Order: sequence, then structure tokens, then C-alpha cells
Amino acid sequence: MYLRKISLIQERIPAERSFPFTIPLIRNLQSIELQHAVTFFVGENGSGKSTLLEAIADRCDFNTAGGGRSNTYEVHASNSDLGKYIRLSWLPKVTNGFFLRAESFYHFATHIDEVDTSGFRNYGGKSLHQQSHGESFLSLFLHRFEGKAIYLLDEPEAALSPAKQLTFLRIIHDLASHGNAQFIIATHSPILLGYPGASLFSFDDDHIKEIDYEMTDHYQLTKYFIQNRESMLEELFKEE
Repeated sequence: MYLRKISLIQERIPAERSFPFTIPLIRNLQSIELQHAVTFFVGENGSGKSTLLEAIADRCDFNTAGGGRSNTYEVHASNSDLGKYIRLSWLPKVTNGFFLRAESFYHFATHIDEVDTSGFRNYGGKSLHQQSHGESFLSLFLHRFEGKAIYLLDEPEAALSPAKQLTFLRIIHDLASHGNAQFIIATHSPILLGYPGASLFSFDDDHIKEIDYEMTDHYQLTKYFIQNRESMLEELFKEE
């Protein structure tokens, strides 16, 4: 593990409330202690998990549109509004890593097409645009990710089938267990959330709290749907 603590710098918060401090959870943030090599941020859309992950990427000097320190390109509205208000505590500090922003991955792939001179060695030997969405994600995870680094991933399941999500769990396991890599992942996937020994932080209330896997809405709703599909759909589609 490298990143140990994420803190909001209270004295820097502007008196006039504007984004991202219009998000209650961000406004109430004190600090988060990271205790495991794999940490998940889980919560509904708009809860603040991607905002915080993007701020961490900003403080790591990763491109907040997606990429590492060496990936320089611009994407509209990809700058972090929170980065300058948080403090990261390291032991030891690492500079290697990557920020995956699923929604702007197309722009990252285009950037790599423009700058790569190695025959796409870090991406499976061919342009990410010449691979399917899921294949391109896995090529990134398999060929560019390595040990002694921190990886910040925003909804990596967006391009992965359930089977490929299991493959990704194995990649996480190999890197975290043998390569000394650290992962912080914002996700909606009950498959990824099942990674053993990970910390799960819920963003569903006005304060971040650690939560057990079986207590997440993602697990409970998915389990209930599988066990009660017909009755749940009947209720969902019922005429008012």
C-alpha cells in the first residue's frame, strides 16, 4: 500500500458554497483511512464517488481525462474541481500509476494513436480503437498495469461482460498480491465489489462510511432481482 489517507483541507473551503461542495457528502468529508491494497467507492449516481476519485487523480498529477503523468491531452469538462481542496498522505509516495475514466476512454485511445511509437506494446500490440471496447480495457489492464503503482479506476466494468469482470478480478489479485499495486475503484458492479479482503466505502448517505459487501444496495438489489425476477418486474411494470 502507498496511499494511506485522504483528507479534506477544511481551511481552504470557500465560504460561498459552489460545486463540488453542493454535494453533501463532499461538504461533510473529513478524512478516509485506507487499510487495504484494494478499496472500492460504492454509491448511487451523483453521490460524489467519481468526484473524489478524480480529485485523487489530480493530486497524483495524472491526467484527469484519463491516463498517467505522461499522457497530456485535453477533454472538455475533465478538470477536477475538488483536487486543490484535498490532501493525500503517502507511505511511501509513488508516482507511477493510471487514472481510468470510462466515459472519456475514447479520447485516451485517440491520444495513444497520436503519440505511440512502440507498436502499441503497452496495449496488446494494436491500437485500442482496433479492439472492442471490452478488449481495449483488458489490454490496458494486462499490458500497461504493473507493480509498484496506484491505479484509480472509475467504473471499469462499463466495457466488461460479467465473464470479463471475473478476468479483471484475477488481474487485480495478481497485481495487488504480487506486484505491490494499490487500487481505488469506483464501481456499480456487484461482481467487482466481491473482491476478497477489500475495503468498501459507501457514498449513499451524507457521510462516507465503511460497509460490508452483503450490505451494499448493489448486492442486495441484484440478489433480490435474481431470486424474485417475475414478481419484481410485475411490480415495476404495473399500471398506475
